Amino acid sequence: MSAQLSQNMLLAVPLAPLVGAVVAGLFGKQVGRRGAHTVTILGVLIAFIISAMTLKAVAVDGARFNATVYEWMTLGSLKMEIGFLVDGLTAMMMCVVTFVSLMVHIYTIGYMEEDPGYQRFFSYISLFTFSMLMLVMSNNMLQLFFGWEAVGLVSYLLIGFWFTRPTAVFANMKAFLVNRVGDFGFILGIGLLLAFGNTLNYTEIFAKAPELAKAVFPGTEWMLLTVACICLFIGAMGKSAQVPLHVWLPDSMEGPTPISALIHAATMVTAGIFMVARMSPLFELSDVALSFVLVIGAITALFMGFLGIIQNDIKRVVAYSTLSQLGYMTVALGASAYSVAVFHLMTHAFFKALLFLAAGSVIIGMHHDQDIRNMGGLRKYMPITWITSLLGSLALIGTPLFSGFYSKDSIIEAVHASHLPGAGFAYIAVLIGVFVTAFYSFRMYFLVFHGKENFRHKPFPGEHDHHDDEHAHDAHGHDAHGHAEPHVHVPHESPWVVTAPLLLLAIPSVVIGFMTIQGMLYGGFFEDAIFINPEKHPAMEEMKNEFHGAVAMALHGLMSLPFWLALAGVVTAYVFYMVKPAIPAWFKSKFGFVYAILENKYFFDWFNENVLSAGARLLGRGLWKGGDQAVIDGVLIDGSARAVGAFASVVRVVQTGYLYWYALVMILGVILLMTWQLWGPLMSAASSLFGK
Repeated sequence: MSAQLSQNMLLAVPLAPLVGAVVAGLFGKQVGRRGAHTVTILGVLIAFIISAMTLKAVAVDGARFNATVYEWMTLGSLKMEIGFLVDGLTAMMMCVVTFVSLMVHIYTIGYMEEDPGYQRFFSYISLFTFSMLMLVMSNNMLQLFFGWEAVGLVSYLLIGFWFTRPTAVFANMKAFLVNRVGDFGFILGIGLLLAFGNTLNYTEIFAKAPELAKAVFPGTEWMLLTVACICLFIGAMGKSAQVPLHVWLPDSMEGPTPISALIHAATMVTAGIFMVARMSPLFELSDVALSFVLVIGAITALFMGFLGIIQNDIKRVVAYSTLSQLGYMTVALGASAYSVAVFHLMTHAFFKALLFLAAGSVIIGMHHDQDIRNMGGLRKYMPITWITSLLGSLALIGTPLFSGFYSKDSIIEAVHASHLPGAGFAYIAVLIGVFVTAFYSFRMYFLVFHGKENFRHKPFPGEHDHHDDEHAHDAHGHDAHGHAEPHVHVPHESPWVVTAPLLLLAIPSVVIGFMTIQGMLYGGFFEDAIFINPEKHPAMEEMKNEFHGAVAMALHGLMSLPFWLALAGVVTAYVFYMVKPAIPAWFKSKFGFVYAILENKYFFDWFNENVLSAGARLLGRGLWKGGDQAVIDGVLIDGSARAVGAFASVVRVVQTGYLYWYALVMILGVILLMTWQLWGPLMSAASSLFGK
């Protein structure tokens, strides 16, 4: 590909998955299962290949693209259009989205093999890929908002994919409603920029940013950009699950595991991070907005990590890990280290998708039991799942030389170098978060892959588990007489369509940070995509002066505080759950109130369901009874009908149907008209007479 990117090639990137989604969705019965997964995988593969070629052209040849593809309508000077902006930020996101999506598509062949909604599922995930690509490739806010809402809609369909389950229906409605709250702020932010900038195009808005920075929000003394940026970030809080709009993400685990990897690792939840990075020319002009972002991210990173400690569902542990890591990315945005946030977005996409898919592999091997307390000793039964899970966990906790180390440590350094209000709290939060992350990650790892083989007797059986404690079992699931116990399901390694994506995701989880940190953070890869004012926000400049290569950073990392905190977390998890399992039980008995707070997820759900929902119900009932029934029905509709009826009942009295009555009325009317001129003098005379 030459330095000039082809518009037709770029069009093929989102359209190829869209074609696959249409074929699998509308013609699923005709093409069958094999046809559905073939056409969707082919579409995403085409998108990935072109995305990789685009990334090479952008990184090596300096190619760029910013043009309108289709003009929808023009309103005065305002143009509403579909267009693409391809630079370093977009090209990287295109590759991440298409690669992870491709792995998920392949993995789904094995995971959803027996599901009756096989073709529908492939259609949804391919449609989701199209929506996400339209979002990241857009060059204007109209298309950004279209992609934003499209990924929300498809995520609603995917989370509630098993729509016969009440929990899945509740989860997808919860995700939809919470995201509507964030999206309301998002569209207000877009509306403010449109009202004062009179354009939706990124380039034009960014060019007007210095002028907008001088404007104030009408009726207040607030900076217009501060209000607009906070509104935009509220949208990001919904999509990227920041406190308090985070409550939808853990419940979204009700969807099939491939969705957890696609939506909650690499794509939908990172849309907010991408959007704020794209809007860096605006956020840089408001320290208040940046401080707001910084503090919200720090709260999410720390307190969502605490919730991961007590989770026993393997997918929910990884889900709370995602919440915490999204908090880390948001902290980096608030510290004006946008490139570091996007760098962590990329590394996190690979190792978190790996951990979700590995969790799905474990669920397959455990015959759909998701309770980690029923596992243990799976290392020898599922070697590929074990080693890939270990690599993903090491990357997650920031082990030197692994991808997560380079991005996570860079975030901590950026926050440490920041001078914004709230940076001190954020620095403490992300440091404590290192220990917490290592603890809950390796708690899960040890309980699943090491220790006692609890799957033989299942101390925490689910509703579909049945076992007989009267029989003793040997290491191979046989009873005392050597006969195989039919109810003991010995775990087994997953088929190659499940393990191959694990191996392919494990490679970038280990090496991508080492390979790309120089160019992405301290080279010119994002130079025309991300804007930073080095005088006001010098964190990145300070980090650049201290960076001496990926190897030197890893060696220095072995002596840094985050490394020792992570190591302490791993050791603590090993002691608590492998050596002295009575310790966690003691903590639970002694600090039951803390456990209750964590178990109830800080009562956010209780507050939403019992206060906000109750208030909304009261408001709705008031609008229904008082507004709809009383005013609209009672006054405007029924009231007008009653008024007409009352008038008619009076008029009806004189409508007798007798000619003599009508003749009398006519005569009286004529007399009235003939004497009309006399009424004035008569009234005046009467007035003067009685007045005296």
